[in-house]
Amino acid sequence: MRRLLNTLYVTIPEAYLACDGENVLIKVQNEVNFRVPVHNLEGIVCFGFAGASPKLMKLCCGRNVALSFLSEYGTFMGRVSGKLSGNVLLRRTQYRWADDATISTRLAQRFIAAKIVNSRALLHRALRDHVDVVEIDQLERAIGLMAGMMPRLSDASSGDVIRGIEGEAANVYFANFNQMLLAQQDAFRLKDRNRRPPTDPMNALLSFLYTLLAHEATAALESVGLDPQVGFLHRDRPGRASLALDLMEEMRPHFADRLALTLVNRRQITGKGFVVKESGAVIMDDATRKEVLTAWQKRKQEEITHPYLEEKIPLGLVPYAQAMLLARHMRGDLEDYPPFFWK
Repeated sequence: MRRLLNTLYVTIPEAYLACDGENVLIKVQNEVNFRVPVHNLEGIVCFGFAGASPKLMKLCCGRNVALSFLSEYGTFMGRVSGKLSGNVLLRRTQYRWADDATISTRLAQRFIAAKIVNSRALLHRALRDHVDVVEIDQLERAIGLMAGMMPRLSDASSGDVIRGIEGEAANVYFANFNQMLLAQQDAFRLKDRNRRPPTDPMNALLSFLYTLLAHEATAALESVGLDPQVGFLHRDRPGRASLALDLMEEMRPHFADRLALTLVNRRQITGKGFVVKESGAVIMDDATRKEVLTAWQKRKQEEITHPYLEEKIPLGLVPYAQAMLLARHMRGDLEDYPPFFWK
Protein backbone atom coordinates (compact mmCIF):
# COMPACT_ATOMS: atom_id res chain seq x y z
CA MET A 1 0.00 0.00 0.00
CA ARG A 2 1.37 3.42 -0.92
CA ARG A 3 2.16 6.22 1.54
CA LEU A 4 -0.54 8.80 2.27
CA LEU A 5 0.61 12.22 1.09
CA ASN A 6 -0.91 15.61 1.79
CA THR A 7 -3.29 17.72 -0.25
CA LEU A 8 -2.58 21.46 -0.24
CA TYR A 9 -5.76 23.56 -0.08
CA VAL A 10 -5.37 27.19 -1.16
CA THR A 11 -8.20 29.36 0.16
CA ILE A 12 -6.67 32.86 -0.11
CA PRO A 13 -8.45 34.56 -3.07
CA GLU A 14 -5.47 36.75 -4.00
CA ALA A 15 -2.93 33.92 -3.80
CA TYR A 16 -0.65 33.08 -6.71
CA LEU A 17 1.04 29.68 -6.99
CA ALA A 18 4.63 29.44 -8.21
CA CYS A 19 7.62 27.20 -7.68
CA ASP A 20 11.25 27.43 -6.69
CA GLY A 21 13.09 24.31 -7.76
CA GLU A 22 11.18 21.38 -6.22
CA ASN A 23 9.19 23.61 -3.85
CA VAL A 24 5.64 24.87 -4.29
CA LEU A 25 5.23 28.52 -3.27
CA ILE A 26 2.08 30.42 -2.33
CA LYS A 27 2.58 34.12 -2.94
CA VAL A 28 0.37 36.95 -1.72
CA GLN A 29 1.18 40.40 -3.14
CA ASN A 30 4.50 39.01 -4.42
CA GLU A 31 5.53 37.89 -0.94
CA VAL A 32 6.06 34.16 -0.22
CA ASN A 33 3.33 33.19 2.24
CA PHE A 34 3.93 29.42 2.29
CA ARG A 35 6.43 26.91 0.94
CA VAL A 36 6.22 23.11 0.73
CA PRO A 37 8.31 20.46 -1.10
CA VAL A 38 6.36 19.02 -4.03
CA HIS A 39 7.29 15.45 -3.06
CA ASN A 40 5.15 15.85 0.09
CA LEU A 41 2.02 16.48 -1.98
CA GLU A 42 -0.43 14.33 -3.91
CA GLY A 43 -2.66 17.22 -4.94
CA ILE A 44 -3.28 20.99 -4.82
CA VAL A 45 -6.82 22.37 -4.66
CA CYS A 46 -7.39 26.09 -5.23
CA PHE A 47 -10.59 27.86 -4.20
CA GLY A 48 -11.72 31.10 -5.76
CA PHE A 49 -9.53 32.65 -8.41
CA ALA A 50 -6.00 31.73 -7.38
CA GLY A 51 -3.58 31.85 -10.28
CA ALA A 52 -0.71 29.50 -11.04
CA SER A 53 2.46 29.87 -13.09
CA PRO A 54 3.10 27.67 -16.14
CA LYS A 55 6.34 26.56 -14.47
CA LEU A 56 4.40 25.27 -11.45
CA MET A 57 1.94 23.45 -13.72
CA LYS A 58 4.87 21.75 -15.46
CA LEU A 59 6.33 20.73 -12.08
CA CYS A 60 2.99 19.29 -10.94
CA CYS A 61 2.51 17.35 -14.17
CA GLY A 62 6.01 15.92 -13.95
CA ARG A 63 5.52 14.82 -10.34
CA ASN A 64 1.95 13.52 -10.80
CA VAL A 65 0.53 16.16 -8.44
CA ALA A 66 -2.98 17.05 -9.60
CA LEU A 67 -3.71 20.79 -9.62
CA SER A 68 -7.45 21.49 -9.34
CA PHE A 69 -9.42 24.74 -9.44
CA LEU A 70 -12.75 25.15 -7.64
CA SER A 71 -15.09 28.13 -7.45
CA GLU A 72 -15.79 29.90 -4.16
CA TYR A 73 -18.88 27.66 -3.91
CA GLY A 74 -16.70 24.54 -4.15
CA THR A 75 -17.83 23.78 -7.72
CA PHE A 76 -15.20 21.99 -9.80
CA MET A 77 -13.85 24.27 -12.55
CA GLY A 78 -10.83 22.51 -14.03
CA ARG A 79 -7.83 20.31 -13.42
CA VAL A 80 -4.22 20.07 -14.60
CA SER A 81 -2.65 16.64 -14.34
CA GLY A 82 0.17 14.65 -15.89
CA LYS A 83 0.10 11.61 -18.11
CA LEU A 84 -2.48 8.95 -17.30
CA SER A 85 -0.57 6.02 -15.84
CA GLY A 86 -1.31 2.33 -16.25
CA ASN A 87 -1.65 -0.14 -19.05
CA VAL A 88 -3.73 0.88 -22.06
CA LEU A 89 -5.16 -2.66 -22.06
CA LEU A 90 -6.73 -1.91 -18.66
CA ARG A 91 -8.51 1.14 -20.05
CA ARG A 92 -9.63 -0.82 -23.11
CA THR A 93 -11.23 -3.32 -20.73
CA GLN A 94 -12.86 -0.47 -18.82
CA TYR A 95 -14.40 0.96 -22.00
CA ARG A 96 -15.67 -2.45 -23.13
CA TRP A 97 -17.20 -3.11 -19.72
CA ALA A 98 -18.85 0.32 -19.67
CA ASP A 99 -20.57 -0.55 -22.97
CA ASP A 100 -21.70 -3.94 -21.63
CA ALA A 101 -25.07 -3.53 -19.89
CA THR A 102 -24.72 -6.76 -17.88
CA ILE A 103 -21.30 -5.91 -16.47
CA SER A 104 -22.23 -2.26 -15.84
CA THR A 105 -25.35 -3.36 -13.95
CA ARG A 106 -23.37 -5.77 -11.77
CA LEU A 107 -20.79 -3.15 -10.81
CA ALA A 108 -23.45 -0.50 -10.23
CA GLN A 109 -25.15 -2.95 -7.84
CA ARG A 110 -21.91 -3.22 -5.85
CA PHE A 111 -21.48 0.56 -5.54
CA ILE A 112 -25.05 1.19 -4.44
CA ALA A 113 -25.27 -1.84 -2.14
CA ALA A 114 -22.33 -0.46 -0.16
CA LYS A 115 -23.82 3.03 -0.14
CA ILE A 116 -27.13 1.78 1.27
CA VAL A 117 -25.44 -0.46 3.86
CA ASN A 118 -23.13 2.36 4.97
CA SER A 119 -26.02 4.86 5.14
CA ARG A 120 -28.00 2.42 7.26
CA ALA A 121 -24.97 1.98 9.52
CA LEU A 122 -24.91 5.73 10.18
CA LEU A 123 -28.62 5.74 11.10
CA HIS A 124 -28.16 2.63 13.23
CA ARG A 125 -25.27 4.27 15.07
CA ALA A 126 -27.50 7.23 15.96
CA LEU A 127 -30.18 4.82 17.20
CA ARG A 128 -27.65 2.91 19.31
CA ASP A 129 -25.72 5.85 20.77
CA HIS A 130 -28.50 8.43 21.21
CA VAL A 131 -31.59 6.41 21.99
CA ASP A 132 -32.72 9.07 24.47
CA VAL A 133 -32.99 11.88 21.87
CA VAL A 134 -33.96 10.23 18.55
CA GLU A 135 -37.38 9.14 17.32
CA ILE A 136 -36.85 5.40 17.80
CA ASP A 137 -39.83 4.18 15.76
CA GLN A 138 -39.04 6.51 12.87
CA LEU A 139 -35.39 5.50 12.70
CA GLU A 140 -36.17 1.79 13.00
CA ARG A 141 -38.68 2.13 10.16
CA ALA A 142 -36.11 3.92 7.96
CA ILE A 143 -33.46 1.28 8.68
CA GLY A 144 -35.97 -1.46 7.85
CA LEU A 145 -37.05 0.22 4.61
CA MET A 146 -33.46 0.50 3.43
CA ALA A 147 -32.76 -3.12 4.35
CA GLY A 148 -35.79 -4.13 2.33
CA MET A 149 -34.33 -2.51 -0.77
CA MET A 150 -31.34 -4.86 -0.87
CA PRO A 151 -33.15 -7.89 -2.43
CA ARG A 152 -34.63 -5.59 -5.09
CA LEU A 153 -31.17 -4.20 -5.76
CA SER A 154 -29.75 -7.71 -6.19
CA ASP A 155 -32.50 -8.50 -8.72
CA ALA A 156 -32.16 -5.21 -10.63
CA SER A 157 -31.87 -5.80 -14.35
CA SER A 158 -30.66 -2.39 -15.53
CA GLY A 159 -28.90 0.78 -14.51
CA ASP A 160 -32.20 2.68 -14.58
CA VAL A 161 -33.70 0.32 -11.99
CA ILE A 162 -30.59 0.69 -9.80
CA ARG A 163 -30.71 4.47 -10.03
CA GLY A 164 -34.37 4.34 -9.02
CA ILE A 165 -33.59 2.23 -5.94
CA GLU A 166 -30.67 4.49 -5.05
CA GLY A 167 -33.02 7.48 -5.24
CA GLU A 168 -35.53 5.79 -2.93
CA ALA A 169 -32.80 4.97 -0.42
CA ALA A 170 -31.46 8.53 -0.53
CA ASN A 171 -34.95 9.94 0.10
CA VAL A 172 -35.40 7.73 3.16
CA TYR A 173 -31.91 8.50 4.43
CA PHE A 174 -32.10 12.28 4.09
CA ALA A 175 -35.64 12.33 5.47
CA ASN A 176 -34.07 11.04 8.69
CA PHE A 177 -30.79 12.95 8.50
CA ASN A 178 -31.93 15.55 11.04
CA GLN A 179 -32.30 12.81 13.63
CA MET A 180 -28.51 12.67 13.73
CA LEU A 181 -28.25 16.40 14.43
CA LEU A 182 -27.67 16.66 18.18
CA ALA A 183 -26.84 20.37 18.26
CA GLN A 184 -27.56 23.56 16.30
CA GLN A 185 -30.73 22.09 14.80
CA ASP A 186 -32.16 25.48 13.88
CA ALA A 187 -29.09 26.50 11.87
CA PHE A 188 -28.34 23.18 10.19
CA ARG A 189 -31.70 21.47 9.82
CA LEU A 190 -31.95 19.81 6.40
CA LYS A 191 -35.30 20.45 4.70
CA ASP A 192 -34.30 18.52 1.59
CA ARG A 193 -31.14 17.69 -0.31
CA ASN A 194 -30.43 20.48 -2.80
CA ARG A 195 -27.39 21.61 -4.75
CA ARG A 196 -26.23 23.76 -7.69
CA PRO A 197 -26.30 25.90 -5.68
CA PRO A 198 -27.00 24.76 -2.10
CA THR A 199 -29.55 26.97 -0.33
CA ASP A 200 -28.87 26.23 3.35
CA PRO A 201 -25.78 25.63 5.53
CA MET A 202 -26.04 21.82 5.77
CA ASN A 203 -26.47 21.41 2.02
CA ALA A 204 -23.53 23.77 1.47
CA LEU A 205 -21.41 21.72 3.88
CA LEU A 206 -22.36 18.38 2.32
CA SER A 207 -21.79 19.62 -1.23
CA PHE A 208 -18.37 20.96 -0.26
CA LEU A 209 -17.34 17.65 1.34
CA TYR A 210 -18.66 15.68 -1.65
CA THR A 211 -16.51 17.85 -3.93
CA LEU A 212 -13.44 17.03 -1.84
CA LEU A 213 -14.30 13.33 -1.96
CA ALA A 214 -14.77 13.46 -5.75
CA HIS A 215 -11.29 14.98 -6.03
CA GLU A 216 -9.85 12.11 -3.97
CA ALA A 217 -11.68 9.48 -6.06
CA THR A 218 -10.55 11.03 -9.35
CA ALA A 219 -6.92 11.13 -8.26
CA ALA A 220 -7.10 7.52 -7.00
CA LEU A 221 -8.52 6.22 -10.28
CA GLU A 222 -5.92 8.04 -12.33
CA SER A 223 -3.14 6.65 -10.13
CA VAL A 224 -4.11 3.04 -10.96
CA GLY A 225 -4.56 3.73 -14.67
CA LEU A 226 -8.35 3.94 -14.91
CA ASP A 227 -10.23 6.69 -16.76
CA PRO A 228 -12.32 8.69 -14.23
CA GLN A 229 -14.63 9.89 -17.02
CA VAL A 230 -16.07 6.49 -17.98
CA GLY A 231 -18.31 4.91 -15.35
CA PHE A 232 -20.84 2.15 -14.91
CA LEU A 233 -23.61 3.76 -12.85
CA HIS A 234 -23.44 7.43 -13.77
CA ARG A 235 -24.15 8.16 -17.41
CA ASP A 236 -21.51 9.70 -19.64
CA ARG A 237 -21.64 13.46 -19.80
CA PRO A 238 -18.97 15.88 -21.11
CA GLY A 239 -16.82 17.02 -18.22
CA ARG A 240 -18.31 14.58 -15.72
CA ALA A 241 -15.97 12.20 -13.88
CA SER A 242 -18.54 9.39 -13.99
CA LEU A 243 -16.35 6.61 -12.58
CA ALA A 244 -15.16 8.87 -9.75
CA LEU A 245 -18.83 9.51 -8.90
CA ASP A 246 -19.48 5.76 -9.02
CA LEU A 247 -16.59 5.01 -6.70
CA MET A 248 -17.41 7.71 -4.16
CA GLU A 249 -21.01 6.52 -3.69
CA GLU A 250 -19.94 3.85 -1.20
CA MET A 251 -17.77 6.35 0.69
CA ARG A 252 -20.19 9.27 1.05
CA PRO A 253 -21.74 8.23 4.40
CA HIS A 254 -18.50 7.51 6.26
CA PHE A 255 -16.28 10.16 4.67
CA ALA A 256 -18.56 13.16 4.15
CA ASP A 257 -21.87 12.75 6.01
CA ARG A 258 -20.30 11.58 9.26
CA LEU A 259 -17.75 14.40 9.20
CA ALA A 260 -20.46 16.99 8.54
CA LEU A 261 -22.43 15.75 11.55
CA THR A 262 -19.32 15.71 13.74
CA LEU A 263 -18.44 19.30 12.84
CA VAL A 264 -21.95 20.50 13.67
CA ASN A 265 -22.58 18.37 16.75
CA ARG A 266 -19.24 19.34 18.30
CA ARG A 267 -19.86 22.99 17.39
CA GLN A 268 -16.60 23.20 15.47
CA ILE A 269 -18.55 25.26 12.95
CA THR A 270 -21.69 27.37 13.41
CA GLY A 271 -24.44 28.78 11.24
CA LYS A 272 -22.78 32.20 11.45
CA GLY A 273 -19.99 30.84 9.26
CA PHE A 274 -22.26 30.67 6.21
CA VAL A 275 -23.17 33.54 3.90
CA VAL A 276 -26.32 33.92 1.76
CA LYS A 277 -25.54 35.42 -1.65
CA GLU A 278 -27.93 37.60 -3.67
CA SER A 279 -28.79 34.57 -5.82
CA GLY A 280 -29.95 32.65 -2.74
CA ALA A 281 -26.89 30.39 -2.79
CA VAL A 282 -25.28 29.66 0.57
CA ILE A 283 -21.50 29.46 0.89
CA MET A 284 -18.97 29.16 3.73
CA ASP A 285 -16.91 32.09 4.86
CA ASP A 286 -13.13 31.72 4.79
CA ALA A 287 -12.75 30.80 8.47
CA THR A 288 -15.36 28.03 8.24
CA ARG A 289 -13.88 26.64 5.05
CA LYS A 290 -10.45 26.45 6.70
CA GLU A 291 -11.96 24.68 9.72
CA VAL A 292 -13.66 22.13 7.47
CA LEU A 293 -10.50 21.53 5.43
CA THR A 294 -8.46 21.04 8.62
CA ALA A 295 -11.00 18.51 9.90
CA TRP A 296 -10.99 16.76 6.50
CA GLN A 297 -7.22 16.38 6.58
CA LYS A 298 -7.31 15.05 10.15
CA ARG A 299 -10.06 12.56 9.26
CA LYS A 300 -7.94 11.24 6.39
CA GLN A 301 -5.15 10.43 8.85
CA GLU A 302 -7.38 8.19 11.00
CA GLU A 303 -6.53 4.51 10.74
CA ILE A 304 -9.10 1.85 9.94
CA THR A 305 -8.90 -1.85 9.19
CA HIS A 306 -9.90 -2.26 5.56
CA PRO A 307 -12.79 -4.76 5.46
CA TYR A 308 -11.45 -6.67 2.44
CA LEU A 309 -7.69 -6.21 2.64
CA GLU A 310 -7.79 -6.82 6.40
CA GLU A 311 -4.91 -4.45 7.04
CA LYS A 312 -4.72 -1.10 8.79
CA ILE A 313 -4.58 1.88 6.48
CA PRO A 314 -5.27 5.62 6.84
CA LEU A 315 -8.84 6.50 5.90
CA GLY A 316 -7.44 8.78 3.21
CA LEU A 317 -6.11 5.74 1.32
CA VAL A 318 -9.52 4.07 1.03
CA PRO A 319 -10.27 5.70 -2.38
CA TYR A 320 -6.92 4.41 -3.65
CA ALA A 321 -7.53 0.94 -2.17
CA GLN A 322 -10.95 0.72 -3.85
CA ALA A 323 -9.58 1.97 -7.18
CA MET A 324 -6.82 -0.63 -6.94
CA LEU A 325 -9.34 -3.41 -6.22
CA LEU A 326 -11.49 -2.30 -9.16
CA ALA A 327 -8.45 -2.34 -11.45
CA ARG A 328 -7.47 -5.81 -10.19
CA HIS A 329 -10.98 -7.04 -10.94
CA MET A 330 -10.76 -5.67 -14.49
CA ARG A 331 -7.41 -7.40 -14.99
CA GLY A 332 -8.95 -10.70 -13.90
CA ASP A 333 -7.01 -10.95 -10.63
CA LEU A 334 -10.26 -10.77 -8.60
CA GLU A 335 -13.44 -12.61 -9.47
CA ASP A 336 -15.61 -9.68 -8.33
CA TYR A 337 -15.22 -6.12 -7.09
CA PRO A 338 -15.36 -5.89 -3.25
CA PRO A 339 -16.92 -2.53 -2.32
CA PHE A 340 -16.12 -0.65 0.88
CA PHE A 341 -18.44 -1.69 3.71
CA TRP A 342 -17.92 0.45 6.79
CA LYS A 343 -17.65 -1.64 9.97
